[in-house]
Amino acid sequence: MKLSIGMPKGSLEESTFALFNKSGIHIRRGGRSYYPECDDPELDLIVMRPQEIPRYVEQGVIDAGITGQDWVAENGASVVEVTELRYSKASRGKCRWVLAVPEESPFKRAEDLSGKRIATELVGATRRFFESRGVNVDVEFSWGATEVKPPRLADAIVDITETGSSLKANRLRIIDTLMETCTVIIANNSSWADTEKRGKLENLTMLLHGTLDAENYVGLKCNAEESILGEVIKILPALNDPTVSKLSKSGWCAVETILPAKQTKHIIPLLKRAGASGIIEYPVSKIIA
Repeated sequence: MKLSIGMPKGSLEESTFALFNKSGIHIRRGGRSYYPECDDPELDLIVMRPQEIPRYVEQGVIDAGITGQDWVAENGASVVEVTELRYSKASRGKCRWVLAVPEESPFKRAEDLSGKRIATELVGATRRFFESRGVNVDVEFSWGATEVKPPRLADAIVDITETGSSLKANRLRIIDTLMETCTVIIANNSSWADTEKRGKLENLTMLLHGTLDAENYVGLKCNAEESILGEVIKILPALNDPTVSKLSKSGWCAVETILPAKQTKHIIPLLKRAGASGIIEYPVSKIIA
């Protein structure tokens, strides 16, 4: 059994490959090849534009794909959304498709743009948005650098943003939000109904989520005399209870836990002052709850 997966080309490509590698699925893409090598013999990977992935998944050309919720909506694709993967080019949050106009323009809301030209890569969803408001506009496809088009080439744009910094740099202001979006794994309906392929997708999802969840955590372990064990355990936050094991040295224990990385700068000094020794902080590659 081989599971074919469309991998996103473009802004998500590097972060997606890095996520797979961190999860233990090592991918190597030689030169300009669109068929990367993978150390998992059950995976058949192909790199393609995320805009196209929902269509190919829906048609059964590939079993599954990693794309954006926005491109699933744009294609109107009938696919299974297996899971959200909260990562993007620069953050772990959701992105937004927004309606933006020049700072100095008189437009305050979508209804003010009646009869105007809107530039965007998200043509279908933008047309549906304005139709739902009863506003007649001219929506044209933008081949990129959309934020530089107003006011000379377009009256407004619909563009995707994570932080809004690029819009501000181009003296644009947001007047509405069309949708939020994040990266998702999608599957063809027939492939999802296949027990083996579904199982493989569920295993992959588990590994990728475990890797993403681990990014904000570290492992921490230390040695403590039994007389101070209670105080040490009170100091340590944990996903569950800390692990405590006896050491060969009489009267001593090893204590180990997982905690948010941002807390260690406060926790480690407290442990040292409480009498703990041999304190070790180490990275965590996966957390499977």
